[in-house]
Amino acid sequence: MILVINMEIGAVTPPVGMKLFVVQSLRDDYSIREVLTGSLPYALMGIVGLILVMLFPQLALYLPDLVN
Repeated sequence: MILVINMEIGAVTPPVGMKLFVVQSLRDDYSIREVLTGSLPYALMGIVGLILVMLFPQLALYLPDLVN
């Protein structure tokens, strides 16, 4: 789970930010700065989620434990 959350944060933040370039290429009037500003709340929520999963690993295991 930690790897998946880290990969998602990396996809919406520079320097790699593949999703930033995809969204920016959809419209010519968007600058990469505008797209980055719009994605910052999602990156911050991802970081908060990552910290929560690191502090409380039971959060990541809650749904799989329901199956058993």
